[in-house]
Amino acid sequence: MDWIGWLVPWEFSPTLIAAFVLAGVLFLRGQRVHRVNGARQALFWAGMVLLYLSLHTRVDYYAERMFFIHRIQHLVLHHLGPLVLMAAYPGSVMRAGLPLAWRNRLMRFRRTLAGRILEGVLTNPIFVPALFVFLVLIWLLPSVQFYSMLDWRLYRLMNWSVVISGFMYWNLILDRRPSPPAAMSPGGRVISPIVTMAPQMVAGAVIAFTERDIYPLFELCGRAMAMSAQTDQSIGGLTMWIPAAMTEVIGLLVALRTLMRLSSKGRWGAPPLARPAPRSATG
Repeated sequence: MDWIGWLVPWEFSPTLIAAFVLAGVLFLRGQRVHRVNGARQALFWAGMVLLYLSLHTRVDYYAERMFFIHRIQHLVLHHLGPLVLMAAYPGSVMRAGLPLAWRNRLMRFRRTLAGRILEGVLTNPIFVPALFVFLVLIWLLPSVQFYSMLDWRLYRLMNWSVVISGFMYWNLILDRRPSPPAAMSPGGRVISPIVTMAPQMVAGAVIAFTERDIYPLFELCGRAMAMSAQTDQSIGGLTMWIPAAMTEVIGLLVALRTLMRLSSKGRWGAPPLARPAPRSATG
């Protein structure tokens, strides 16, 4: 198959196309307001390309029929794609790309109780990392994997959920500000990838070294490549174990650099308590 054939969507999704077009347009419009350097532009469009290729090309066909390609797809959707895109810090740029009336509505909503609750949930430093790991592990349960791969609604829910949780997580980890206003402390951003990568590495190792076929669905559907179930499963487990962990290490290093920068400027941690002025000799 030629490269053009690979770009043809396996299952066309107007919603997905609309989401990508809207994000791109908002980013381009926002650049008229905010100066965005070349590195950030490259990161944004690279992240968009990675997500699109994983979601809306023939890669999706092979992800439904090969376990290791399915894990590579989720590596991009959950880890690499959101990490690269959020490294461009597109939030303020895309908000600036909104029409003025929409920006005003968004600002008013953020001031409401519902808006504050929603923002608090989406940036909670405990809930978001927990959700990030939970969505990796829950979709790997053999029974859940079986039904999610056969039901197109569950399949799309699975893919969209890991993408959204990836955005939420890397939004916290890559934040360059002190806390507050950042939701997670600089130290927490360094520790969190260590905590979240551990259960994923354990799950990957268990899958890689299990000698029985944990996911017979791929055999039932017919594997797209001439590969044994054991080899397919081992490569898939190794994908979770090593490349996914390396991606989190990259996020950890970015967070560590932020911590060191804030520490050097005296902006990490709580400000020192004010000491009472010394009393005068005559006082």
